[in-house]
Amino acid sequence: MAITNEVLEDVQKEAQAIILKAENEAKQILTTAKEHADQNYQIVISQARGKAENERRKIASVTEVEIRNRLLQTKEELVDAAFEKTITKLKKFTATKEYKVYLLNLIEQTAKQIKSNSLLVQIDAKDKTLEQTDIDALSKKLNCKLTFSSKTEEFIGGCKIETEDGKITYDNTIDNRLRELKPALRVEVAKILFGEET
Repeated sequence: MAITNEVLEDVQKEAQAIILKAENEAKQILTTAKEHADQNYQIVISQARGKAENERRKIASVTEVEIRNRLLQTKEELVDAAFEKTITKLKKFTATKEYKVYLLNLIEQTAKQIKSNSLLVQIDAKDKTLEQTDIDALSKKLNCKLTFSSKTEEFIGGCKIETEDGKITYDNTIDNRLRELKPALRVEVAKILFGEET
């Protein structure tokens, strides 16, 4: 019986040692597994943060470009609206008595630049401001035969003057003058509207 008890004690001690060793190994495995899990977690979190930051940058960049484009488009629309208002005012001006004086001066200046003895004067198709008597008086003043052109064309105002043979034409219409001045005027309008150049 003493031997049996001794054997049982030895078996119990051995079993406890095996259990203790297994528990220690399990703890070590768990500790290692937790460390690996923590490392993997940090890697995954770091990658996710990197991806999120890249996406945020992309979105911010796209948004910034869209905002810049919208701002530029709005500025262009405002500049165009300013031009439209100017054109409306110019059209109203062509219906005034002052316009007749302006138009006669414009014809005189243009005729002097062409320097010919006989010129054709084209005014807007619906412009009834000038009469033949006005052109005759100007002809005497310039010592040049001015005649209304048979060509009809619609423009805001001003005139086109050409030699009788059509070889020289001077477009001094308001439309053409606006076209030529538009780039410089755009800059000026942008400065007035936004305090900067567009």
